[in-house]
Amino acid sequence: MNHTSQTFFTRANTGLSENYEMLKEEHEVAVLGTPQSSAPVTSTVINIRSDTSVPDHVVWSLFNTLFMNWCCLGFIAFAYSVKSRDRKMVGDVTGAQAYASTARCLNISALIISIIKIVIVIVLFIIFSDVIFGAFRR
Repeated sequence: MNHTSQTFFTRANTGLSENYEMLKEEHEVAVLGTPQSSAPVTSTVINIRSDTSVPDHVVWSLFNTLFMNWCCLGFIAFAYSVKSRDRKMVGDVTGAQAYASTARCLNISALIISIIKIVIVIVLFIIFSDVIFGAFRR
């Protein structure tokens, strides 16, 4: 067995720049050329986003709070939206997604209930306007 010690040279030890290392790698690729096998070359690309975008629904919650606040659902959704934004600022993506999901469900509920309420008011107005204004026509 041959037990010779080998010295490993790093860029810090040799004083070489990154540019030299890149040129060296390009030269090695040029010397080696294309692969000699007839098998098809496959590659995999993985995109990793460092900043995950979590919608916090603050504007929607504020709209529901100011205009369609049925049973305080808009206000509760606004509270969860603010909690979601706080979690996002801290870096807790899982917590932010959980609060944002709850805020979204509350906003959808407030919107549906408010639309149903508006439709009922319009229908009642049409029904009772005939009764009220019909009495004045006689």
